[in-house]
Amino acid sequence: MILTASILKDLQYATEKGLKQLAVLIDPDKFVEAEAAFFLKQLPEKTSHILVGGSTAEAIKTSLSVTAIKAETNLPVILFPGDHSQITEKADALLFLSLISGRNPEYLIEQQVRSVEKLVKMDLEVIPTGYILVDGGVECAVHRKSNTIPIPQQEVKKIVHTALAGQYSGKKLIYLEAGSGAKIPVSQEVIRAVKRAISIPLLVGGGICSGEKLSEAYTAGADMVVIGTAFESGNFFTL
Repeated sequence: MILTASILKDLQYATEKGLKQLAVLIDPDKFVEAEAAFFLKQLPEKTSHILVGGSTAEAIKTSLSVTAIKAETNLPVILFPGDHSQITEKADALLFLSLISGRNPEYLIEQQVRSVEKLVKMDLEVIPTGYILVDGGVECAVHRKSNTIPIPQQEVKKIVHTALAGQYSGKKLIYLEAGSGAKIPVSQEVIRAVKRAISIPLLVGGGICSGEKLSEAYTAGADMVVIGTAFESGNFFTL
């Protein structure tokens, strides 16, 4: 696929054509910059994007990680920030996350407002993203930091309505997240229902630790699957 000047447009194009994307999420707190070249050589062959971010990463660590990664790969590097301090213009784009599954104003709008002073001075593509935390069977970092309750996976209608509310309010992507180290990934039922309802690209992450789980997410309708913990552990499957 020929990349345009817009990562969002590339994602939209891939979605329209049914081309599945794979992103690896790198947590700056667990990333060693000096080992960037070796680390990136281990990426699954089908990796299309790199996400960088974590719930507790320091700003300088995020910037250093992105710089080291950019020096070793031409893959698009997209920020997946835990808060506004993690934003750096060294990346290619930013998932401008709004935790629409929760009701804590800090992560619905306040962190976003705090980021604007930086963003207006940066040449960084900003992609409005509706972030939906679903129950992955374990308390994850997002749950703890945001002080919000994940939506139970049985409440499919509520998840679908939340995703549609995100789309109707102008989000360009919807991200279904079971959380880092989830025991239960987002179910095929949930993915399928959300995909049928929305008309924007759907990202799915959390608990995808096998080729079977990856295939299930794609089959159900995920346009991009995000892997993190499984790859960090060195136990990820061969793609």
